[in-house]
Amino acid sequence: MYKAKIIITYRKSVLDPQGKTVENSLHSLGFSLISNTRMGKYIEYIIDTEDKNEAENIVEETCKKLLANPVMEDYSYKLEKVEQKKNV
Repeated sequence: MYKAKIIITYRKSVLDPQGKTVENSLHSLGFSLISNTRMGKYIEYIIDTEDKNEAENIVEETCKKLLANPVMEDYSYKLEKVEQKKNV
C-alpha cells in the first residue's frame, strides 16, 4: 500500500487572491518580512497496491481528471510505502 501526499498550487502566472489576503493580514499583524504568499491544497489518500508504478499512475490520473485544474494549477506528490494493518 502507498500513501499519496499531493500538493496543488496555482501556477506562478495566476493571481492568487486568497494568498494576497493572507499576506496582507500577516503584514497587519506585524509580519512585514513575509512576501509572495501563495495558498494551495494538500490531499492525502491510501492506494491499495504493492506496485509503485500503478500507484504513480493512479495519482497522476486523479490529479489530471479531478483534483487539479490543469489550466490554472500545478501539482506535485510523494508516495510513501505504508504497511497494511492486520485485524486481530
